[in-house]
Amino acid sequence: MNETIEIRPSGPLDASIRPPGSKSITNRALICAALADGPSTLSGALDSEDTQVMAAALGQLGLPVERDVEARTLHVVGRRGEIPADAADLYVANSGTTVRFLTAMVALGQGTFRLDGTPRMRERPIADLLDALRALGSDAQSETESGCPPVVVRAGGLPGGRASIAGNISSQFLSGLLMAAPCAAGPVELAVSGELVSRPYIDMTLAVMRAFGVSVEERDGPVFLIPGGQTYRAGPYDVEPDASAASYFFAAAAITGGRVTVEGLSQDSLQGDVAFCECLRQMGCRVEYGGESITVTGGPLRGIEVNMNAISDTVQTLAAVALFAEGPTLIHDVAHIRHKETDRLSALATELRKLGADVEEGSDRLRITPGELHGAVIDTYDDHRMAMSLATVGLAVAGVVIRDPGCTAKTYPEFFTDLAGLRSR
Repeated sequence: MNETIEIRPSGPLDASIRPPGSKSITNRALICAALADGPSTLSGALDSEDTQVMAAALGQLGLPVERDVEARTLHVVGRRGEIPADAADLYVANSGTTVRFLTAMVALGQGTFRLDGTPRMRERPIADLLDALRALGSDAQSETESGCPPVVVRAGGLPGGRASIAGNISSQFLSGLLMAAPCAAGPVELAVSGELVSRPYIDMTLAVMRAFGVSVEERDGPVFLIPGGQTYRAGPYDVEPDASAASYFFAAAAITGGRVTVEGLSQDSLQGDVAFCECLRQMGCRVEYGGESITVTGGPLRGIEVNMNAISDTVQTLAAVALFAEGPTLIHDVAHIRHKETDRLSALATELRKLGADVEEGSDRLRITPGELHGAVIDTYDDHRMAMSLATVGLAVAGVVIRDPGCTAKTYPEFFTDLAGLRSR
């Protein structure tokens, strides 16, 4: 926690890079593979804290994951929806996908399962998911009755039925239920109440499920109908590079007035965060889409007003770019990011002010007006995205120091090495 790293200004970049595999896709594919009917190999998979805690937890459930770090592959042998262990105490660190996906998954088993994590994890909401699981016939409780982890699931299989799930806190609640539902004893109907935040992540979940051979019907509402007793089909699966991680390199191009190509992504990516490039286009960058690459070239930047509800994992990245724009940038409809690894709106407001910006913070928004930028020591709040997004500011402003750079191990252990390597590509 006492470590720091100072970012050196780079001048305009001219570089290409392939980020590691998508954390969001890797953890979804791990769940589907673990529920499948035999061996699956995930190629291009991410090896980071979030995926490691998922893999370790699956191993405790009797579904071991073999990792080949050098080859970037994960090998899983599924048991047709069966969970071999009849008890487990699972540590999920501060991984939202892990706790929410596994809470739904272990409901399919027979036995008692407990899920717990870091102090921050014990502040992250999960009550709506537990309510939905109980409506589907499972015994799932917040151990402290706080509506947050630790979670205890006394599982006896998932009967099925109808449940309503709130959509305004986290799309991960719905994703976890969707992935578990095909293995329920009977059909499952999931009705979303209120606004569904981060809709592209639900589309990603459905796409991964389809790749593993299960079907979901969606009706207006939205309402999702999932036939029970389905079997996930095992097999090979390729994981795309992480689009959220790519946003930092696109931002580097915008901030330095340079050109950066990210390999392995396209406009047709499963990941909604590629739409971050369109935000940069609105700000004045040039964006070129290839079949297997996206290139961003920086230009004179202007402030914009943008609803980032669907791509909220890139809010911090856009906030960093906004420091270099002409005029204010308003980011709104992102109240749910207060429930992430940290309260991201509050943390961003604090750190952007340190750098010289004028920031107005609302319940679901930030208005960022550039000022006289200068170096600062940036606190990262044990939040990988705070560290990576604000590091890009240091490519154009001397004296930017990032505290606790190791927090990027959550999703991108080699981030600072790759950022420094952009200079020599």
